[in-house]
Amino acid sequence: MYNTRLDGLTEYPFQRLAALLAGIEPPPGVSPVIMSIGEPQHAPPDLLFKVLAQNPHDWGKYPPTSGSPDYRAAVAAWCARRYGLPSGFLDPDRHVLPVAGSREALFMAAQLCVPPQKNGRTPTVLMPNPFYQVYFGAAVMSGADPILVPAAKASGFLPNYAGVASGDLERCAMAYLCTPANPQGTVASLDLLKDAIRLARKHDFVLVSDECYSEIYADAPPAGALEACAVLGEGLSNVLVFNSLSKRSSVPGLRAGFVAGDAELIARFSKLRAHGGAVQPLPVMAAAAALWRDEDHVADNRRLYRAKTDDAAGIFGDSFGFYRPAGGFFLWLDVGDGESVAKALWREAGVKVLPGGYLARATSQGRDNPGRSYIRVALVHDRERTAEALTRMKQTLLGVARTSLPQ
Repeated sequence: MYNTRLDGLTEYPFQRLAALLAGIEPPPGVSPVIMSIGEPQHAPPDLLFKVLAQNPHDWGKYPPTSGSPDYRAAVAAWCARRYGLPSGFLDPDRHVLPVAGSREALFMAAQLCVPPQKNGRTPTVLMPNPFYQVYFGAAVMSGADPILVPAAKASGFLPNYAGVASGDLERCAMAYLCTPANPQGTVASLDLLKDAIRLARKHDFVLVSDECYSEIYADAPPAGALEACAVLGEGLSNVLVFNSLSKRSSVPGLRAGFVAGDAELIARFSKLRAHGGAVQPLPVMAAAAALWRDEDHVADNRRLYRAKTDDAAGIFGDSFGFYRPAGGFFLWLDVGDGESVAKALWREAGVKVLPGGYLARATSQGRDNPGRSYIRVALVHDRERTAEALTRMKQTLLGVARTSLPQ
């Protein structure tokens, strides 16, 4: 009576966290702080509300699947500015498709790219381990075999897809790459992106580059897959890039993103979304286009995240494997046992974090869950509240049995 592929999925990480913390209450008199979810809490830019108010008549119209020409043009222009693309490299009518945020589109990408068979066998979908859980769900529900490629400290928290077994590469239909990485904040270099694109073209699979944290960075702007395609000079074949305004502009509720890349894949993606994809209302697209064209609010947003990372560095020093992430707004702390520490932090400090093991899996090759000893901490609240929560965390962590916590 239902799709049995669902049996291959575990509960979503936040459902697992709710079960883990069931019956545990934060200490009396302490204001709880939720740092388990990457939901930006910075104030949205005033520009958003201004433009939304200017287009009331468009609420009465069905928006086209391909979005408004203005939105596609704004996205193509932003990509060209951000990544130094040659003039005309990204055609807004052929290479860009608006999507409702990036989560839905990242899931639908597997329906687009995974055939019933690849070279006569069940297709594979490559993904880093740890990974954004949507990747795994998309692979399973499309009938593919998920191949979890280690993205642990030893590999610089990035996956090496070239090292995947040849048989798995031969039947690969798609590979997810997240940069800056969620949860570790690692940034893929331009050379790594070029190598990943070459590998995708050699083995005829689609590289799905998830770049939704691209504008939250510490120093230099991270490279992107569109930039790598331009440098390689061989067009956009076998590449799809996903991004959204959720993190860049602190508007996760706006659900405004895009997918850009291979023109044939974009045309097919548009056909797929016409049957089952959510389309943003026209006033939302107008506001989103204005946000893609404005960089001032993005720079302000980035400065606030940098300041909170500075505060975290002052609080943690080199304890618990702390390091400054190159991108994104998560801390990836090595605390020995993520589950037990998450319970202790909620019970003793009133701070909710996500066990790293919920973002990763043990593999059939006998490798342990690479996230088991970690917790992910989202620096999404205002600076004062974030610093207070991190201080409470540090005090609690120091009080937990030191035999299980690396110092």
